[in-house]
Amino acid sequence: MPVNRSRQLALCKGTAALGLTLIMLAVTQPAYADEKPANAQGTNTEESGGSNENGIYAAARIQYSGSVAKGGGTGNVTSSDINWTPPPCWYAPYLGAKDFKKEMSKHIDSQLNTPGMGGTAGAALGETKRHYEDGFDIPGKPGYKDYNVENDGKGMFWAGVENPNEPDYLKRTSCTDLPFWVENGDAPPPQYEEAISPEILAALAYQHMQLPDTKVTLAPEANTKVNLPTWAWLDKAVFDEVEATAALNVPGFNIQATTTARPVSLKLEPGTKDAETYPASGECVINADDSIGEPYAKGKADETPPCGIRYLRSSGDSTYKLRATITWDIDWTGTGGAGGDLPNGTFGNEQAITVQEIQAVNR
Repeated sequence: MPVNRSRQLALCKGTAALGLTLIMLAVTQPAYADEKPANAQGTNTEESGGSNENGIYAAARIQYSGSVAKGGGTGNVTSSDINWTPPPCWYAPYLGAKDFKKEMSKHIDSQLNTPGMGGTAGAALGETKRHYEDGFDIPGKPGYKDYNVENDGKGMFWAGVENPNEPDYLKRTSCTDLPFWVENGDAPPPQYEEAISPEILAALAYQHMQLPDTKVTLAPEANTKVNLPTWAWLDKAVFDEVEATAALNVPGFNIQATTTARPVSLKLEPGTKDAETYPASGECVINADDSIGEPYAKGKADETPPCGIRYLRSSGDSTYKLRATITWDIDWTGTGGAGGDLPNGTFGNEQAITVQEIQAVNR
């Protein structure tokens, strides 16, 4: 497994570097499982966080189901809270004791025998080896005799996992603590705040959630007249709640969380300053029957729509890009009765609108 020597030497300082060194040696780039086909409801099942190459992270795979992006990619939800982001990394079940010994000892010995491996990096690797072979204690991290193989099957070593959808490299690689042992049925030690949990799974489900297209019904449909109101609405049948679930299931540790998005309002942006929206804010709230706006009916041409637009100038030979954005109220529930709120999400589409002058007839 290739290692960036200059980066390794630069970062291997102090106790934190011990964990980072080991992660650099052991973790392969996360890879997605083969994409599975969508079902009749458009529900996809995806997996991420594992390695297809050698199975090192097979136990740490997270399964996504429901309305999620294909291929394990990021969904189309934009958080209304600019300060909220999905977890860039987390700690998750890694390997049993015997498999951990096989993988770690191989990687550590390989690096220790690399020509030129010495100094800080070599010392860090040597102490890491002592930590797992001889029970060498690091402050706050008790050592393990012979990789804890006497307890094989009774628990697993946990290790840092990168979020493959996190664009910031430093954040993505920030879970650098040494792999630690967790008994089956036990919670991870409280100092590991990034340990995988229903709340983290809920945030990952949010990140992968795929909301339906927001194409409002218009009357007139796509060709309106200057100064005449255009009615806009969304029927409940095409405007319903959406769910995405993330789950992690390994021997002795099974958790899941479902993130649910419920539509609450529709915002219309005409695509030009020469227009008025109804209501004036452009925010059309949800009705009692879970629809938005009101369908146009014959005889209402001179009425003001509860949700709509009035263009004040022709689009000429071009079109205006009407943007319709739905705001979704998002919360989650998970294993053990856990649950809570997540930031509202938004998603919108653009529709091309032709606006023509009303032609006067000269007699």
